[in-house]
Amino acid sequence: MIAVIAARSGNNVIGKDGKIPWDIPGEKKQFRELTTGNTVIMGRKTFEECGILPGRDMIIVSKTKTFEGEHIRTVHSFQEALDAAGDDDVYVCGGYQLYLEALEIADCIYLTEIDLTVENGDVFFPEFDESSFDMEVLEEMKIPVKCIRKLYKRRVQTASEKR
Repeated sequence: MIAVIAARSGNNVIGKDGKIPWDIPGEKKQFRELTTGNTVIMGRKTFEECGILPGRDMIIVSKTKTFEGEHIRTVHSFQEALDAAGDDDVYVCGGYQLYLEALEIADCIYLTEIDLTVENGDVFFPEFDESSFDMEVLEEMKIPVKCIRKLYKRRVQTASEKR
């Protein structure tokens, strides 16, 4: 299974000045619950922001730096990351370029919509074809800000839809 996991503001921002522009405990809890015991794939900048995530195998995609350690390895492309993960369930957790590549093949997308506007954001969540997915609302939170956790599951095409 390949999953994308992300949170975005109302104006589609996922990053500002190299950082995640919010700190929402419920959003972090979902990330931890879903990814613990699995493999996460992330880019160099995301890794430098998040650091080591205990209880997960981490594959860092970078062309400029190498990160190694227990449960951490570096590769040079998204495809190499998928190859390195083998048959493991993987969660792609940023940044933009990895999201862009993963959205083409992801089985599902865990997307938290955060009801705030981030001024001067510089990294945005890529557009994706929502009609290729069935969406369900998993949870709505209102503290400290309104958030809606959504799950998009890729639709399986029937033979007639493939034509």
